Amino acid sequence: MHPSQLIEQPFGTYAELIRGHARNRPDHPALIQDRRTVSFATLDAMMDRVAATLQRDGIRPTEAVAICAGTSLEYAAVFLGALRAGVAVAPLAPSSTAQSLVDMAANAEARLLFVDAITAQQLAAVRADIAARFIALDDATGEEAFRRWLAPAGSAPAAVDIQPEWPFNIIYSSGTTGTPKGIVQPHGMRWAHVQRARPQGYGPDAVTLIATPLYSNTTLVSVFPTVTLGGTVVLMAKFDAAKYLALAEKHRATHTMLVPVQYQRLMAHPDFDCYDLSSFRMKLCTSAPFAADLKADILKRWPGGLVEYYGMTEGGGTCILAAHERPDKLATVGTPAEGHDMRLIDEAGREVPRGEIGEAVGHSPAMMSGYHRQPDKTREAEWYAPDGKRFIRTGDVGRFDADGFLKLLDRKKDMVISGGFNVYPSDLEAVLIRHPAVAEAAVVGVASERWGETPVAFVTLRVGAGDTVKCAATGIQAWANQQLGKTQRLAAVEIVEALPRSAIGKILKRELRDNFHPATPI
Repeated sequence: MHPSQLIEQPFGTYAELIRGHARNRPDHPALIQDRRTVSFATLDAMMDRVAATLQRDGIRPTEAVAICAGTSLEYAAVFLGALRAGVAVAPLAPSSTAQSLVDMAANAEARLLFVDAITAQQLAAVRADIAARFIALDDATGEEAFRRWLAPAGSAPAAVDIQPEWPFNIIYSSGTTGTPKGIVQPHGMRWAHVQRARPQGYGPDAVTLIATPLYSNTTLVSVFPTVTLGGTVVLMAKFDAAKYLALAEKHRATHTMLVPVQYQRLMAHPDFDCYDLSSFRMKLCTSAPFAADLKADILKRWPGGLVEYYGMTEGGGTCILAAHERPDKLATVGTPAEGHDMRLIDEAGREVPRGEIGEAVGHSPAMMSGYHRQPDKTREAEWYAPDGKRFIRTGDVGRFDADGFLKLLDRKKDMVISGGFNVYPSDLEAVLIRHPAVAEAAVVGVASERWGETPVAFVTLRVGAGDTVKCAATGIQAWANQQLGKTQRLAAVEIVEALPRSAIGKILKRELRDNFHPATPI
């Protein structure tokens, strides 16, 4: 079946689509990294070899393998090849602690762990605690080399009849709020992701530039639609603003998925306006709060559309903001996607009327099966409507405006309850960022003898802001408190060189909270 026919089916597999492209356009580039290019024919053959090797080693459909490595062409080939064998993939973040990686590999019950030299060294001290067999994607010294593990060229796997409910991947939550949980995304959910992406202009002539890691769902929701619909993915192992702009111009990129902090750094690059970015059709963003003024700057200076996705790796409802179509709604995350049901509930689990504040919950065709081997955590993440309809809880607090656009106020866990009043850190951060000396701001709630909890701000300063750190902190606190309500006032402001972030740009507020040790009680 031709890929254009297969994609119209209610369900299909990525492996089938890529096979179709290999037959119809064998020499078209599927993946590019630095000076290496992998055609669809080469990718298809590599997937066959990986799938055949997994079958040789007795890895059965629905079982899992894990990958913990930096972005590479081999990483992508292993991921896609495992899928052809019906084997689930657990992509693990190399930035995790060694013990977290031990726990995640055990939770996934991975029998193989694909690593590179950096992660192999990182795991050396806990190697005895990991049951999985190590395979080195980059032929790291001391590990079984990928090229020796791989079945000979021309090997073909036995056909596997993949079912929609089978696990496609197990993606572990970032761990910014506690122990990472394994989010099981089935094949049916991933098929729905490709269908959702089609209106964004992905297709055989698309060129998607990726600068976020392959273990992140942020990356995968852009990589998979590109390659399965016959386009080309250009991979960056590490984000660098100048290199990104040069690659975008060189490869005539049409699509990209970036997180807000990357957009911020690109727009601030002194040579941004010197690059030819006219090939862009669509720029996408997700994973972290996206400031309205940053969206406006992108719309003004960067050709092509701009779409913000709001949702969770767990699935459930997704909101979409086509910023180029609704520049009057840049302070929101848009409206629910077609076929998605987003609602707001109160602390008692009751749905609240439009205009009132509540926690966002969502239902859609793309939802996780659950957290791997953690049924209690799965139940905590679910909310059921009175008619039995299943929703996934986001943990985000917001309200719908009169036009049905969702405005997020904050993470539920980040909300500060000070003296019995709800204080939303995002409101305080929006004020702080207007101070001429402040580059970035993050507000967290800390324990207070007087108020139970009180807000504290951590800010980075703009280059050339001047003043001593102590005077700057005192001045920023006084300036902000003049504009904030009485219950919102900051108990302290700390100047930091940089805000701690995950690999995909999320501010690690727990680290800020845990490392705050005031000289006197607040």
